[in-house]
Amino acid sequence: MPERDHLTVTVQRGGPDTPQRPQTFEVPAYDNQTVLDVVSWIQQNTDPTLTYRFACRVGMCGSCAMMVNGVPRWTCRTHVSKVVKGGAIEVGPLRNLPVIKDLAADMDPFFDKWVAAEGMHHPTRTREDEIEAIDPVASDRQEANAGIECINCSVCYSACDTVAGNPDYLGPAALQRAWTLYNDAKDADRDAILDAVSGKGGCHSCHSMGSCTAYCPNELDPLSAIAGLKRATTKRFFGGRKG
Repeated sequence: MPERDHLTVTVQRGGPDTPQRPQTFEVPAYDNQTVLDVVSWIQQNTDPTLTYRFACRVGMCGSCAMMVNGVPRWTCRTHVSKVVKGGAIEVGPLRNLPVIKDLAADMDPFFDKWVAAEGMHHPTRTREDEIEAIDPVASDRQEANAGIECINCSVCYSACDTVAGNPDYLGPAALQRAWTLYNDAKDADRDAILDAVSGKGGCHSCHSMGSCTAYCPNELDPLSAIAGLKRATTKRFFGGRKG
């Protein structure tokens, strides 16, 4: 059993139409308890009006991401024993996004930037054509593979201080997606990708602080992807082209 029989949990409440405020709850402490377990207990046993978001509970969807003691995390994979401080935890909505209510952040700006970074596939063939064979060990394919496990949880976006200071910045997840497609041999419009990421708020706005890579729950490396886009856009500017 845990050393304490209860936890003191401070939850950020409110939204755009109500003042945001902290509210404290006393929650029973159990072994192997996750932060999502704690939030769910509050909603199910103390205050049914508490709003939050979750789905899979096993680290597959990323929808349960919240700020825990000031750090963006998947709450379903964050054990209380790893983050509790003096029997207390603070939980809030993801940083750098509007708040819908309580712990539920509005993801629209995040996905709008994913689209603005030209994060959609540009096909080289139609459905009537033969499927193109791709060498799985080719260097481009390896670069593309490095980012495909991103599940758009927005942890990196919430960890990014550049996003906090520059609302126009596309953010690490959107730029990593752009780099993935840029290296995909089946993508037909690399110039459109570079156009999208080289302007205001694009890859050159990144300050290379590395919070995105440090906090990614899937251990991806958006910082390296952004560096790749910086090289590619600079090379194109000076007349070079990717072969």
